[in-house]
Amino acid sequence: MSADDRLKVVARHLGVGKNVFHTSIAMQLCSSENKTSDTAQGGVVLPQIGPSSDARKPRRSKPVKSVIPKNRQELLKWNGWGYKDSKFVVENGIVSFTGNRYAIGNLSLPYFTEWVLEKFDVDLNSGKIADPVPKQDNFPSPIVDAGFLDELHCLQISFSLDGVDRLIRSHGHTLHDIFILREGTFERIPDIVAWPESHDAVVNLVQLAEKHDIVIIPFGGGTSVSKAVSCPREETRTILSLDTSQMNRILWLDQENLVACCEAGIVGQDLERELGQQGFTSGHEPDSYEFSSLGGWVATRASGMKKNVYGNIEDLLVHVRMVTPSGVLEKSCQVPRMSCGPDFNHVILGSEGTLGVITEVIIKVRPLPQCKKYGSIAFPNFESGLLSMREVAKQRCQPASIRLMDNEQFKFGQSLRPVPGYFGLLLDGLKKIYITKIKGFDVNQMCVTTLVFEGDPKDVEHQEKKIYDIAAQYGGIPAGEANGERGYMLTFVIAYIRDLAMEYNIVGESFETSVSWDRTLSLCNNVKHRLKKECEAAGIRHFMISCRVTQTYDVGSCVYFYFGFKWNGVGNPVTTYEHLEELARDEILASGGSLSHHHGVGKLRMRWFPSQVSKLGVELYRATKRQLDPKNIFANGNISKQNL
Repeated sequence: MSADDRLKVVARHLGVGKNVFHTSIAMQLCSSENKTSDTAQGGVVLPQIGPSSDARKPRRSKPVKSVIPKNRQELLKWNGWGYKDSKFVVENGIVSFTGNRYAIGNLSLPYFTEWVLEKFDVDLNSGKIADPVPKQDNFPSPIVDAGFLDELHCLQISFSLDGVDRLIRSHGHTLHDIFILREGTFERIPDIVAWPESHDAVVNLVQLAEKHDIVIIPFGGGTSVSKAVSCPREETRTILSLDTSQMNRILWLDQENLVACCEAGIVGQDLERELGQQGFTSGHEPDSYEFSSLGGWVATRASGMKKNVYGNIEDLLVHVRMVTPSGVLEKSCQVPRMSCGPDFNHVILGSEGTLGVITEVIIKVRPLPQCKKYGSIAFPNFESGLLSMREVAKQRCQPASIRLMDNEQFKFGQSLRPVPGYFGLLLDGLKKIYITKIKGFDVNQMCVTTLVFEGDPKDVEHQEKKIYDIAAQYGGIPAGEANGERGYMLTFVIAYIRDLAMEYNIVGESFETSVSWDRTLSLCNNVKHRLKKECEAAGIRHFMISCRVTQTYDVGSCVYFYFGFKWNGVGNPVTTYEHLEELARDEILASGGSLSHHHGVGKLRMRWFPSQVSKLGVELYRATKRQLDPKNIFANGNISKQNL
């Protein structure tokens, strides 16, 4: 009997009709000859293949003990970024950072205190206290479909109607989201939160939602900065937040082919810890990697800080399963490349929860690098640093990470240290007189590039020499490993600053773009100039605008902007900020930049989406939406104003 005949027979036994997920069944049957059935797990498990394992010996997956608990509020802030025990605080007029999770933990930061006072002219003795967690009576009443709730009980999927559980999954981390959590209320939050624990559970949940016309908004790590998980205010149907956090297993690891199959809910730090114990790494390290999920990376086309060696998420992705109301979308086999029409992985990549929910992902992994080194280079100005980065990219000798900070970020980063001496950390023993007198650097113009090298020790040594030689051609001088390591690690701390800032009427946000090399410098200058001009016109006296080049490509770069201001007397702070960021985005697009490099579209950048993909592109997206989700079950409202 042929494989096709076997498929038809099994399909008849299973009662497969047009509403059942054909692709999932075909995938399992097509692959079954090379897999071993694990009846205890109720599914098919691929073998671990490697020098230390028996050939084709299956290994049963184990649940991952996540750093982040199911009840996130036990560990993470409910109204701010990150861990509850980690935050900037003011004690006796000096800023310090609490906890011991980060290098600056439990240390006073006198230089950062001076920087804040100079830049924003605040009274550090008069901070505002955020509103407490709302009481149960103060949450919007859930809109619950009784029939759906009854059948949900039968699925034996954990769920909650608790107000705090619903609130925590109603937002990401835009300024708008956090400001409302601190000083207001959301008009609409999810009505139910559910925690499925497997692909099959998600299939059942989506089928049930379609039956009862229930809206599903997938929720991963909750780190979105595009309003992607916020509930549409006009939605009158029951909204279910599908939390993927309990789907966090590494289902199998194939050491021979260097791929791993993971459930989509696993967060970055858990993924790297578990892979590291086996001697491997994914190498994917976005700024949010401590809290963001694998499924979220795929759904938003994420980028990592070490993409030069390991690639962006689309480069790492081998196979992905997405459950839609019309079925499971996935390829029929796991191979490195296919020439079988359009690649439907790219329908899933960047879909932002509008077409379905990602449940399982196969990604490339690499053996842990033998050598890891940090470095930094001081440049006399931003332009010389940018020219050096361009040459590095042109010669294709990029290290794992290479990032150029402008002068504003350089001085800001230097302030985040407890070490005395303004130049002590930057130069690793070199004296200020050497930089300013002999080399002729201006403290108010100089910039720094931070570097991370990973790989074979000899390759790293060769790469270091080549990059430092290129830098020297543009006036750059080595500035030490310590500064490079500190600059890289501070990436994870910067996100905590906004919570402190909001206590003193300072609002801010980051936004990014990608741009060709020949327009990178002009785009940076144009956006800074536009924001400075608009702030002055709005009567904003104290503000900060800075940028850094964080990713390099053959044909261009990724630029990250940081913008914040003290809003006393300028009206609604969030409305004012959002207006200014929209003007900055207009300037980015006019200067040749993209709508987004890795943050995605969400609802925040929706109005620019048609201009980025063309009218026909919008129609093609909507046609895909109608095919996969005809009843608009995944109605989070991202990407396009009218999803159907």
